[in-house]
Amino acid sequence: MTRVAAIDCGTNSIRLLVADADPATGFFAELDRRMTIVRLGQGVDRTGRLAPEALERTFAACREYAAVIGELGAERVRFVATSASRDAENSADFVAGVRDILGVEPEVITGDQEAQLSFDGATKELAGGDHLAKPYLVVDIGGGSTEFVLGADEVAAARSVDIGCVRMTERHLTEDGTVVDPPTHERAAAIRKDIEAALDVAAATVPLTEAATLVGLAGTVTTVAGIALELEEYDSEAIHHSRVSRGQVRAITEHLLRSTHEERAAIPVMHPGRVDVIAAGALVLLAVMERTGAHEVVVSEHDILDGIAWSAA
Repeated sequence: MTRVAAIDCGTNSIRLLVADADPATGFFAELDRRMTIVRLGQGVDRTGRLAPEALERTFAACREYAAVIGELGAERVRFVATSASRDAENSADFVAGVRDILGVEPEVITGDQEAQLSFDGATKELAGGDHLAKPYLVVDIGGGSTEFVLGADEVAAARSVDIGCVRMTERHLTEDGTVVDPPTHERAAAIRKDIEAALDVAAATVPLTEAATLVGLAGTVTTVAGIALELEEYDSEAIHHSRVSRGQVRAITEHLLRSTHEERAAIPVMHPGRVDVIAAGALVLLAVMERTGAHEVVVSEHDILDGIAWSAA
């Protein structure tokens, strides 16, 4: 057994998982799991660079995580960075800062690598059961990109496309740096047009309609699930492996698009860092369900972060 620390640094959030893992037996014991909204991808779609304030927010979280890793005595640390740092001209500043704080080289992975890790994290525990039909289509809706991975016991096809809740919000729902609230029908339609074009690209590699089970990952999906379950507070155990119908996702998406910032912030399961980007993320989820024909999405709290931990072990 190995004590590992996995860090997933995405466009919107940075997350830490410390766990004891034994790949030979499948044993996995979570010791600490936490998330910080840092919005690393702030403005990247527009400027092509990581903003200084976004870098400092991310480095502050890294310093907090370094203390946790040291306290728990993790033997191996793997830091994976995704869409925002992959796109930025000044990604070297990000890499140097992380290395100085955590003592490890951040791996700026490709979209295909990101998809593989997401699939591993989401499906490793599903493989032993027979309650969900294979193959799975794992969809990881991030801040800057969305990953599609089709597979049963192993990956058959994967594709990453540049649609995510932060990217779509900044591209279509922001004016002079302020989120338009609530968005107009025309702005929502522009997001949907981008999503459909990206789904065409994904479908050229991944047969989106061949899956028997749609598995949804990351904060957009878990937040929509929490709303569907009418939870009084965020409860990962209740959300994990819950099932949300396409009709529920459509109703929630339409409600979010009609809501103001204050109304979305008042939703009990809503993380403050998702208030302005959740509507765009929900539109991605709805479009995926309609394109694939999925009647429901199986929601997983285990995702790329768990896949990184398994790979470190």
